[in-house]
Amino acid sequence: MRLKQIKLAGFKSFVDPTTVPFPGNLCAVLGPNGCGKSNVIDAVRWVMGESSAKNLRGESMTDVIFNGSSRRKPVGLCTVELVFENTEGRIGGEYAKYAELAIKRQVTREAQSTYFLNGTKCRRKDITDIFLGTGLGPRSYAIIEQGMISRLIESRPEELRVFLEEAASISKYKERRRETENRMKHTRENLERLADLQEELDTQLSRLKRQSDAARRYKALREQERTLKAQLLAIRWRNMQLQIQDAELSLSAQETRMEASLAEIRKADADLVACREGNSENTDKFNEIQGQYYQLGSSLARIEQDVEHSKSRQQQLQQEQLRDQETRQELIRQLEHDRQQLEVCREELMMLEPELEEVQMADEESHERLLQAEQALEEWQQKWDHFQQNSSDSTSKAEVEKAKLQHLEDGLEKSLQRIERLKQERGLIDDQSMEIELESILEQQMMVEEQLSELDIQREELTEKRQQLQQDVRELEQQLSEAQNHLQQQKGRETSLKVLQQAALGLGQEQANQWLEQQGLENAPRVGQLLEVESGWELAVETLLGERLEAVSIENLAGLNLDQTPASGQWLVESGLQDSQSLSGIIRKGIPPLWFDQIQLAENLPAAQQMLTGLNDQQSIITKDGFWLGKGWLRLKPAENESGGVLEREQQLRQLTEEIEIQTEKVESLKLALETSRETLEQQARQQTDLQQQRESMASSASEVRARQSSLQASLDQVRQRSGQLDQELAELTEGRMIDQETLIESRQQLEQALQSLMEANDLREQLQGRRENLQNSVADARNGGRQLREKHHQLSGRVQSLKSTEQSAAQAIRRLQDQQQQLQERAEEVAMQLEEVTFPIEEKLMQQQELLERRLLVEDQLNAARDGMQGIQHQILSLEEKRAEAERQLEGVRSALEQQRLSHQTLIVQQRTVEDQLKEGEFLLKEIIEDLPETTDDRQWVKDLESVSEKIRRLGAINLAAIEEYQTQAERKEYLDSQRDDLERALETLENAIRKIDKETRACFKETFDKVNDGLQTLFPKVFGGGAAWLELTGEDLLDTGVTIMARPPGKRNSTIHLLSGGEKALTAIALVFSIFQLNPAPFCMLDEVDAPLDDANVGRYCKLVKEMSEQVQFIYITHNKIAMEMASQLTGVTMQEPGVSRLVAVDVDQAVELIEH
Repeated sequence: MRLKQIKLAGFKSFVDPTTVPFPGNLCAVLGPNGCGKSNVIDAVRWVMGESSAKNLRGESMTDVIFNGSSRRKPVGLCTVELVFENTEGRIGGEYAKYAELAIKRQVTREAQSTYFLNGTKCRRKDITDIFLGTGLGPRSYAIIEQGMISRLIESRPEELRVFLEEAASISKYKERRRETENRMKHTRENLERLADLQEELDTQLSRLKRQSDAARRYKALREQERTLKAQLLAIRWRNMQLQIQDAELSLSAQETRMEASLAEIRKADADLVACREGNSENTDKFNEIQGQYYQLGSSLARIEQDVEHSKSRQQQLQQEQLRDQETRQELIRQLEHDRQQLEVCREELMMLEPELEEVQMADEESHERLLQAEQALEEWQQKWDHFQQNSSDSTSKAEVEKAKLQHLEDGLEKSLQRIERLKQERGLIDDQSMEIELESILEQQMMVEEQLSELDIQREELTEKRQQLQQDVRELEQQLSEAQNHLQQQKGRETSLKVLQQAALGLGQEQANQWLEQQGLENAPRVGQLLEVESGWELAVETLLGERLEAVSIENLAGLNLDQTPASGQWLVESGLQDSQSLSGIIRKGIPPLWFDQIQLAENLPAAQQMLTGLNDQQSIITKDGFWLGKGWLRLKPAENESGGVLEREQQLRQLTEEIEIQTEKVESLKLALETSRETLEQQARQQTDLQQQRESMASSASEVRARQSSLQASLDQVRQRSGQLDQELAELTEGRMIDQETLIESRQQLEQALQSLMEANDLREQLQGRRENLQNSVADARNGGRQLREKHHQLSGRVQSLKSTEQSAAQAIRRLQDQQQQLQERAEEVAMQLEEVTFPIEEKLMQQQELLERRLLVEDQLNAARDGMQGIQHQILSLEEKRAEAERQLEGVRSALEQQRLSHQTLIVQQRTVEDQLKEGEFLLKEIIEDLPETTDDRQWVKDLESVSEKIRRLGAINLAAIEEYQTQAERKEYLDSQRDDLERALETLENAIRKIDKETRACFKETFDKVNDGLQTLFPKVFGGGAAWLELTGEDLLDTGVTIMARPPGKRNSTIHLLSGGEKALTAIALVFSIFQLNPAPFCMLDEVDAPLDDANVGRYCKLVKEMSEQVQFIYITHNKIAMEMASQLTGVTMQEPGVSRLVAVDVDQAVELIEH
């Protein structure tokens, strides 16, 4: 494996894409000081993962990006790629199969660093892992820079040990040991957290065990209570079944008695129908005569209106004649005024036209003067532009010098600020800050413990809230059960009322229903269903209607098939008939038709008797309590019905429907509240879990705080190291400030010269500006004169146009007035003719009026005779209705008893169905429960048992129903945590065994490497020095962390320490040590940066001889200024800087050049 080439772009001074080839094992990089030779080594170190900007001779990682020069702008990205040959498979693992390996790193101005391996993006750790054990790395012994030789020899024993570890290929073991120790640390912390969790979990399990046992007892009692309730409902259902059978027998007998009463009423109805037909004929005749009477009255009114209209029209025409005369006089005066105005306009026009021509000529002369002034101003502008062009160079030069001066001053200011920051940082480095940080960590630990206590309190409060919410859920369940029972009772009541109402309205008569179905009227409403009566008047309206409440409301009677009618008879009424107005005060909806057109209302019987005197023979009165009377007759109020009348029952059904809707909404609201409470209960369970997780997280934070405390000592060592770095950086900045101050003085002198040139240009500028003001004033005067003339010309032109327009308007007005005068004359003649036409018809209409008055007297006598005949028939109808009413009273008693029995029967059925619904809701089968019950049972024993179970449930108190599931969950969690603890303990034991194995292998490998490097050093040192001796010593007994020191004694010297050697001797000793390491574990290549600088020619010769011998196994890339070292290279690569700040390459293959010369 060897380095094939380096590709650079934007890295430090290599701004252009550059490829540095290394074809052989001896490659020298040459060039003058400052040309960028060392940037090649920095590029290799940077790609291999160097993260310290200081080791790359910068302040930040972005300093490696080309920052611009005097001719080039800065770039935003730098890239370096190393291409390795791996034909021998030196790089093992998954990359051994690659013959060539490319490693690339790039960084942006935003400090975004990215690594690539064979074109694939990877991590920095992946790069460092590849070179572990190969001797390569950002700070390995394979890269020796300027000054590194002395640091290697003078390094501390711990630092020198690192080189031997890399040579022994145990750096990867140390890395794995560090990772294993970190895993062991995390494992122990996890075990501590697990112990805390298990202790807390044991407490929870003990509490949840008690709650879950209570919850199981509660569920068992609830199930027993549920079974007892179902058995009690089944017993009641069986008792209701016996009562229903008895009620059905009684209903059958009562219905037979009601049919007999209905037959009597039907006979009375047939007689009434015959009388009403006769009454209908007399009513038609009366209505016909009454219509003639009303028609004559209408004709008389129309004639009277025509006479009044003719008289009004005559007066209007006379007034119009007077207005036309006044208008003609006004037109004559206006015509004379317009003629005078026309004459005045023509005279003024003759005066203004000559003056307008004079002003126009003066305006043209003013325009010529303005053109001459503007031309002179334009010539001045050309001179000014020429002056501006000449003076811009001086201004630009002054600006450049100012910018340069400002840049230098800014640089000095920044360096001063940097020095102050470094001094401040230097002053802040002390042990006291570490102690303050340690106190802060202890405070954090106390804070975390307080937060843990607060979380425990919150968890207890949440548990109490959950228990209260569970009690609320039980109360809501009870309220919902009661509301559902009440709703079932209301629905049963509604069903009973509907059955009674259907019977009362005749909906249960099979023959009538079949006939209605044949006519397509099975869904037609009954009159009793359509009426809405004011409260208290239901009995009165029912008395009036009687069995007509059962009347079917249809649209048209003409379309019915009356061939086959039901034997029971059936009332039918058209829904479109004119409603009666006499009952509108008590009927809010569905006013009955003309049946009751002549009926009046009274609050009581005395009031009705007082109203009799004002009634005619056809009218009657109905009282609020059901008395019906007329002239000479009275119908007593019907017997009261316990279940109410048809209309009252219909009103109860409407109210009950509204109550059922309200109760249904209440049930739904309770269901929603119950569901919400259950969701809240689940949410609180999740909150309890979240609190537990927060507590575990807080316990983890406490462990992290303890780990932070242990890392403070390591931070203190880093602070001391930083102190030495700050001292060195301060010295470098101070030297740089001195150079910048000298450059600043030169820049100020050049700026003064540029400012002198600007002062001379300012004098000439003032002269030109004075001339510009005179020219601008001339142009302004010319423009003002022209503007005044144009304004005067505009005014005169406007006045002329206005006069011409006035002249034209006056002529048009004269013509218009003459036309109006002619129209008024024609209008006067037309009005005179209309007056003659209006006067004649008035006398003719007065004669027609007298004739109609005589005809109306005859028709009025005929109307009185028809009214007397109609009243006689109505008296006969009233007598028949009294007979029918008596039969209805008898029927009412039978019907009332029947309805009461039907209501009781239906109530039992509804109650039975309610019991069945309750059993279905509880998911019980009625048949199975009844089969399990004894034949003779007493429900009092079941009630007693049920109360006993309910008392046991009450004594249990508040129950956490979720405890069973919580206990199971926490038990499974404890089992999981126990398993985790066992796994962690086994993992910890495995890691400890791994550490012991790594330590054993590391000791053996390090000892073997130390002995071999020591032997190699003792062999190479005499070769380099021509004698003498050198050896390595261990500073401690433990091979895992002992340091290494080097002892060297050149020929003829017996020094006690290596620090007494000269610079050249130290360099040769370091070279001998590095080459000894290479002999043991040769790195793929070695980079040397002017390590031969402190050597004389004799030592350089011995150094070159040793390098050439080792180049057979190791690739050497070295930077040198020494001619002897240059002669040794097979490839010379020159670095130049012809363009300031930009490095370029010139490569020469020495072997090829020799062959060309020889041939």
